[in-house]
Amino acid sequence: MPTTLHTDSALIDTQGPIATITLNRPDKLNALNAQLIDRLQQHLDRVEADDAIRAVILTGAGERAFSAGADIAELGDRLDGGVERVMRDFVRRGQGLTRRIEAFPKPIIAAVNGLAFGGGCEVTEACPLAIAADHARFAKPEIRLGFAPPFGGSQRLPRLIGRKRALKMILTGEAIDAEEARRIGLVNDVAPAGELLPAAVALAERIMAHTPRAVAACLASVTRGINLSIDEGLAVEAGHFERMLGTSDVELGVRRFLERPRQ
Repeated sequence: MPTTLHTDSALIDTQGPIATITLNRPDKLNALNAQLIDRLQQHLDRVEADDAIRAVILTGAGERAFSAGADIAELGDRLDGGVERVMRDFVRRGQGLTRRIEAFPKPIIAAVNGLAFGGGCEVTEACPLAIAADHARFAKPEIRLGFAPPFGGSQRLPRLIGRKRALKMILTGEAIDAEEARRIGLVNDVAPAGELLPAAVALAERIMAHTPRAVAACLASVTRGINLSIDEGLAVEAGHFERMLGTSDVELGVRRFLERPRQ
């Protein structure tokens, strides 16, 4: 049976093997405050521990925003507590979330249903896959507040779209539309707003046609290897392949291939 767990700032809905997590502060354009980040971490804990859940779709409540970014009002309050409080409660918390999303052993698909600015863009960058609604917009406006992206955006965005494209976004704070985000590789696909979640579900189903261990190995190999030298990355790849040898996944997969009808 589908289950929905309600929280103050996030929702999780489980439909069979797919969990949809919704950022649920639409009146604040789903801005990422401490409570919301912590709730997301709790939901990810639950999903990771549940073998029946095979994929995650991450989206935002309402029609306007996936996430407008970090909650700047909350940041203002943190500033009164000094540098260490800001680093602990703001930067480390935000980086902890994006690191968790990036390294998650199950595929997380961002279904970007509106604007994804600042921290919302950084969450999109951390997700291994992303589909944007055709009206979605992406921006890195932190420079207008006097600082660089603090949730991993200064590191992940150049790796995703290239140094010069990333610096143009980071240094100007200007927004790009969904088609530009697709063209430069920030998202995989663009869908009409009404078809966004079905498109994300369809992508999840194509991934779930493969075994969970193979999917996890692919995610880990790419995520770890992309930041290493080619030789170090090849060692990571070989290690994951070695661990899969002798499993039923490989035995059955090879047998199916060899027994397939000849064309």
